[in-house]
Amino acid sequence: MWFHKKETKTFDREKKQPVMRISICTGEKAVGWKDKETGKFEELMLIRDEKDLKRFMDEYGIAREEIKKEW
Repeated sequence: MWFHKKETKTFDREKKQPVMRISICTGEKAVGWKDKETGKFEELMLIRDEKDLKRFMDEYGIAREEIKKEW
């Protein structure tokens, strides 16, 4: 039986901040990167439930406390 080792994806922590954008109207959540210099948001994935958020955190080695929330 073969097991594939999960590799943690990387991002430039000095230039990008992990952010969760939450719609105040619909409650829709999306995670991605916010450029610290320009403030531009790059959406990576829609968060439908806790499993989606955990997958994002595991893929990039991010702790929940590191994800800034924006409404």
